Amino acid sequence: MEERLRALVAPFAVHGGRSDLARAQFGGEDWLDLSTGISPCAYPFVIADEALTRLPSPDDLALLEARAAACFGSDPARTVAVPGSDIGLRLIGHLLASARAAAVVPGYGGHVAMWPGEVQAVTSAMPALMAAAQDCDAIVLARPSNPGGGVVAEDLLQALAKQLAKRGGWLIVDEAFADAHPATSLASKDWPNLIILRSFGKFAGLAGLRLGFVIGPSVIVHRLRAVLGDWPISGPALAAGLAFYADTAWQTEQRRRLKRHGDALGTVLQSAGLAITASTPFFNTCQIDGAWGLFEHLACRAILIRPFADDPRRLRIGLPADDNALKRLAEALAEWSAS
Repeated sequence: MEERLRALVAPFAVHGGRSDLARAQFGGEDWLDLSTGISPCAYPFVIADEALTRLPSPDDLALLEARAAACFGSDPARTVAVPGSDIGLRLIGHLLASARAAAVVPGYGGHVAMWPGEVQAVTSAMPALMAAAQDCDAIVLARPSNPGGGVVAEDLLQALAKQLAKRGGWLIVDEAFADAHPATSLASKDWPNLIILRSFGKFAGLAGLRLGFVIGPSVIVHRLRAVLGDWPISGPALAAGLAFYADTAWQTEQRRRLKRHGDALGTVLQSAGLAITASTPFFNTCQIDGAWGLFEHLACRAILIRPFADDPRRLRIGLPADDNALKRLAEALAEWSAS
């Protein structure tokens, strides 16, 4: 039974957002995708014809980076727009291809996939990170972490960066979920070996536009710009980013919306007997016996959540978009509890 479930969840344990695969495997049409950490509340942006028909302007690109940097608290000269933070990670892995790398696990699979060679797995415990810094040239971690939701203290990370700097190493911090709590970001820090990734699509709810940012020292920024070329960002993504990062009022309201949605989701999960081990504005991570079975139960009802191959008790559940979606999840969980 467990081997059957292991094979069943394996394709969905790589990353979220595979509703196409779920539809092919389980059938159904009206899928409720709760497998990602993407906000279900999207920035109301309409793509103008001009964004599709003309080449993106270098001046607009510079303005986008300046507006994003103002929101992040970073230096615009050190803020580089990339076509999605995942591409940003992989470009960094390419630029630092010879580095002996370590990645915090459990975590985002891209933190391992970004490197061409073998990657050392390390826990987020500070002694383990400092030990890895003794013989690694790069350490990558998420802050807040995914799926754990934890935020490693700034002073501890600064100590880690200093340890890495002794051997010319790099600290790479993925802040994909930082927009909900911007005060926790390290984007304003000028540590000489700190590289930060920021996501646009998760917070703006427009992940399909593929826009992200790399914030780093000049040596990394210059090499990135050379690799990316003259038109790194599509016209629609550029236009959306320009509007979004100027609309700070919408961003403030989005933080309130995410909290409301997250609180409502937490209530439903706890009522169903799921132990919440991490709670973020973008997702809840739960522990429950038979989690893979619950994944299958929900998938058979066209509800997709995120299982984990390394832990048959862990699930990550993203935010339902509205009361109807939340009710649908609650009813499916109630069926599971009663079975």
